Amino acid sequence: MIKDDHPQALLEVRGAAKRFAGVAALSGVDLSILPGEVHCVLGQNGAGKSTLIKMLAGVHQPDEGEILWHGRDVALPDPQSAIRLGIATMHQELDVVEGLTVAENVFLGHEIAQGGFTRRREAARRTRELLARLGHAGLSPHQEVGELSAANQQIVSMARALSHDIELMIMDEPSAVLDTEEVKNLFRVVRELTSAGIAVVYITHRLEEIREIGDRITVLKDGRSMASGLPVSETPTHELIRLMTGRAVENVFPEATPVPADAPVMLEVTDLALDGVFSEVSFTVRAGEVVGFAGLVGSGRSEILETVYGARRASAGAVAVGGAELPRGSVRAAVAAGVGLSPEERKSQGLVIEESVFLNMTLPSFGRYAKAGFLGIAEEREAASRQMAALELRPADPDRPAVTLSGGNQQKILLGRWLLHGTRVLLLDEPTRGVDVGARAEIYALIRELAAAGNAVVVVSSEIEEVLGLADTVLVIAEGEVLRTAPAASLTEHDVLDLVMEGTAA
Repeated sequence: MIKDDHPQALLEVRGAAKRFAGVAALSGVDLSILPGEVHCVLGQNGAGKSTLIKMLAGVHQPDEGEILWHGRDVALPDPQSAIRLGIATMHQELDVVEGLTVAENVFLGHEIAQGGFTRRREAARRTRELLARLGHAGLSPHQEVGELSAANQQIVSMARALSHDIELMIMDEPSAVLDTEEVKNLFRVVRELTSAGIAVVYITHRLEEIREIGDRITVLKDGRSMASGLPVSETPTHELIRLMTGRAVENVFPEATPVPADAPVMLEVTDLALDGVFSEVSFTVRAGEVVGFAGLVGSGRSEILETVYGARRASAGAVAVGGAELPRGSVRAAVAAGVGLSPEERKSQGLVIEESVFLNMTLPSFGRYAKAGFLGIAEEREAASRQMAALELRPADPDRPAVTLSGGNQQKILLGRWLLHGTRVLLLDEPTRGVDVGARAEIYALIRELAAAGNAVVVVSSEIEEVLGLADTVLVIAEGEVLRTAPAASLTEHDVLDLVMEGTAA
């Protein structure tokens, strides 16, 4: 944390502007980072945060403005220049290289070598030290990164950043794939960095995190600094939301419509098991009901959804939709029965990210647009456009590549895909991961509207508040076991955490 009342700025950005194909991504950003502080950068998707981060990381260069390092004007023509200067960046999208080990990823690009040969033992030793510093001594430097969970891959990315001699660490949504306990460990690491005089730029959509970890805040909107250097302790949440969105947005969950006692059971899961991952999982979801899974990352929540969907073949138990049992391990049968999955990693697992919005939306429904072996592109585009309008997806351009949309709108593409297909059971894994406060409210409302229309919805979220706020019924899961099934209204966050901790300790 900051110790000097008037320290010299470590990094300053003055009047930064950046345009792409004539479109302004940044049009006047000011930022001042002090040594040893946690400076939170907030803003909705599209506010310019990613462009600013890439500018500081040497990926983009400003068209206007200047960057000062220790008061000296500097240029960052490439990422290596930023690292040499002392700036390391952890990007939101996992940047590990599958096929390489943990140690090879940590020292990628600055391998430890002597006489033209890589010193693998030394790299493994230093990797162990970095992992222990991050509270993950159990991770092996020799494990292949592709075998790790998203949360552990994030740890490897953080270790890589710390393997350099740095004065500034930029963290872009570092908690997005972490559970409650791992977020606490992340905050411990951040405090350790700042106590050593290293500054941290912390980008997050979770406003509660800045109260826990931040010193000052800069808010971006439409590529401009709406406020810079606001003290966390003196800035109320409603003011931050107003600065980000231009309006007052209450971060509340929409009111649930009571599920009739005689509502038909849409999804029935009985004693479902996947060897070594989870066992004896049973639950039902009625038409109009939202069921939530609460638990730590690695508890088996995502694997349960994937097994229900048929992406994993169950070792025991049964899944029935509308009373008809599904064959094990068949995605085709699940989709035909009206089941749709929005995966946690929407960019790598859910979307064909470089393709257009309309092609992503019609992906599971190609058959209905085909005639004599040819796709009816115009009909596809028209159907997707109608769904885009219903979901208020922005910008309303069906030909726009999905990669160019914000996280919230990418999530809407996945929802639109299954609605267009006629899905009756929606499985949503981390539906608001990496989504800003304004888009979160829209997605919460959409989920509730879908349930009110008679769909059955299952939601997995690492945020206990989100599970309790969205769901009618909650399953608390730890170590692959359902510890408790109860109405959401009967549980508190403390109840869930106590159950999870007891289940994990057992």
